[in-house]
Amino acid sequence: MDSYLLIDFGSTYTKLTAVDIENEEIIATAKDITTIENDIMVGFDNAFQKLEDQLKGKEINFTKKLACSSAAGGLKMIAIGLVPELTAEAAKRAALGAGARVLNVYSYDLTSKEIEEIRNSKLDIILLAGGTDGGNKDCIIHNAKMLAESGMKVPIVVAGNKVAVDDVEKILKDAGMFYKITSNVMPKLNVLDVEPAREEIRKIFMEKIIEAKGMKNAENYISGILMPTPAAVLKAARVLSEGTDKEEGLGDLIVVDIGGATTDVHSLADGEPSKAGVTLRGLQEPFAKRTVEGDLGMRYSAVALWEAATTRKIQKYLDDKTVDVEENCRYRSENIRMVPTTEEEIKFDEAMAKVATELALERHVGVLETLYTPCGVVYSQEGKDLLEVKYLIGTGGVLVHSEHPAEILKAGNFDKVDPTHLKPQNPEYLMDKTYIMSAMGLLAEENSDMAVRIMKKYLLKVV
Repeated sequence: MDSYLLIDFGSTYTKLTAVDIENEEIIATAKDITTIENDIMVGFDNAFQKLEDQLKGKEINFTKKLACSSAAGGLKMIAIGLVPELTAEAAKRAALGAGARVLNVYSYDLTSKEIEEIRNSKLDIILLAGGTDGGNKDCIIHNAKMLAESGMKVPIVVAGNKVAVDDVEKILKDAGMFYKITSNVMPKLNVLDVEPAREEIRKIFMEKIIEAKGMKNAENYISGILMPTPAAVLKAARVLSEGTDKEEGLGDLIVVDIGGATTDVHSLADGEPSKAGVTLRGLQEPFAKRTVEGDLGMRYSAVALWEAATTRKIQKYLDDKTVDVEENCRYRSENIRMVPTTEEEIKFDEAMAKVATELALERHVGVLETLYTPCGVVYSQEGKDLLEVKYLIGTGGVLVHSEHPAEILKAGNFDKVDPTHLKPQNPEYLMDKTYIMSAMGLLAEENSDMAVRIMKKYLLKVV
């Protein structure tokens, strides 16, 4: 039986998915703890043994072995631009869309103190932007000089003002730095062009970062690590939304991925105003948008979640209001592999998940502002209008193991008490019960038609 083996070297678990490519079925899944400390293939071998146990008696020929990775902290980047709300924000969005964890965003001329921060931040790639094409070029040239003089040996993707590229390239080349030049992430004011930068980041991830994270053994076994795990999830969401030449997509959708350290939100929608008379302001929104909330996690970031949400917001989702919220969050952050077993522990985890969903969606969606002018009331929208999104898809451990995943996802819906945040009003809820989203992003690189058909088959409707 010809099959694909799709591998996700996750930050906590290495997850394997075996796909029968003839019948377009998932024939087995398995996972085990990721072992990045010594040899990542140890955790893989443990998971693969579990997979083989499920496939006993079947003759399997893995014609392709494809992988994504967020192990060893995933892909860590900083973004540098000119104006915080413009090119710096555009650079940040390009990095997030490439599947990176953005450690920091810098704007204007870099200072010596900021260079020292960057030097100490243990990052993988720097995205250097700044200026629209033909606009300010002094800032990006200054920042290139500061980076060149720093002595850092970090790959740099240059995606800024095209009239400054020759100067920037000479500076970096003379300093012996590894760099790649690509299109400006914001060629015109408020206009984004992030895809070329995303692709360049992915190439560097494959060429440089995998080896640096001690994953060369894995690369020798598989057909190539294609992308960071978040980029694979975004790829799967995109083909599921848009469809392919042969397969119709589902239309506008949102994916909520609740993890131990972060809550990621991916939206696939143009986000144009759904109500008449609303004007757009601010930076253009990408159709495929990803945001990462590093303070909204179930374990590593449990204390940060409590601090961001407040005790009362978590209590809102608890039947027993006497539960010590702070103590429970601190316990989880100190015991990151805790698995809830009692009813009280399960209910508290689900309350945390509801808060994470609510806040992550609130930060991801657009905001409607009412402006009072001499000519009357004017409505202005910044960000994406996701009121009419058709599907809200959930993934991540707390959702997968919940008996009421739809209740968790509903926490991210539009709230009449806070009508300014343009969250989905009446979506259908789908669950990724078998952790296939990242696997389908990998499969989509090879056969997007099949990836869409399998997702339609295995994403379960929940109510």
